[in-house]
Amino acid sequence: MTLTPARTLHPAPAPPLPPASSPGLLRRVSCEFGLTALLLLAVVSGVRWLFAPDGYGGGGTAFAVLGAGVGALLAVLMLSVPGRCSGGHLNPAVTVALWRLGVFPGREVAAYAVAQLGGSVVGTWLAGLVWGPVVARPPVSHAVVRPGAGWGEGAVAAAEAGVLAGSALLLAGLLARPVGRRLLPYAVGVVTALVIAVLGPLSGGSANPARQFGPALLSGEVGRLWVYGGGPVLGAVVGAGLAGLVRRRWR
Repeated sequence: MTLTPARTLHPAPAPPLPPASSPGLLRRVSCEFGLTALLLLAVVSGVRWLFAPDGYGGGGTAFAVLGAGVGALLAVLMLSVPGRCSGGHLNPAVTVALWRLGVFPGREVAAYAVAQLGGSVVGTWLAGLVWGPVVARPPVSHAVVRPGAGWGEGAVAAAEAGVLAGSALLLAGLLARPVGRRLLPYAVGVVTALVIAVLGPLSGGSANPARQFGPALLSGEVGRLWVYGGGPVLGAVVGAGLAGLVRRRWR
């Protein structure tokens, strides 16, 4: 399957944790829903203007611009009032990683994931309302992620898992220190920019089940949802497990 540049965009992991005096679950879930919708609205809008024929037209520079824009937006969303309310995960795999790292309650993982996936659908749909039929047509196609030439499903799943495993290790290191928590939104922005710029043209560079969920549903291309959903979640579990092993070894 070939890959058109417009379909490679991604939002990557976005962490911090809810504060000690955390608001109620419904409020936090609502924030996750709204933030993820905003993120996908921005993602699809970026693809529309950077890769559609009447926009920038794609190319290597477009990926760098896209990565910088999405990375900066993630940092802003995480630092916003709603982001501080919910923890600004914006990614079911990140929520799973935080749970496995022992810093997020397991009973709330499903609620967060449903909110993030629902926000993905709404944000993608809103982009279609804003920009019109061009969003549904190639090369935009609701910004659905596809692998590049020569990338089979196994290779894509490995790349997706690897990004989240590394992200889980990064989370563990940053969350262990107060200064790390302060730097976390900016670190997430940098990682996101690199994932888009480097892996975008190759594996698709999603690293976020919510990134692919809305675009895949609205475009009708759901065949690889298990790859772009399962790969990051598997990587999150593996990365969190490795972080636990490292912690125990250094005690």
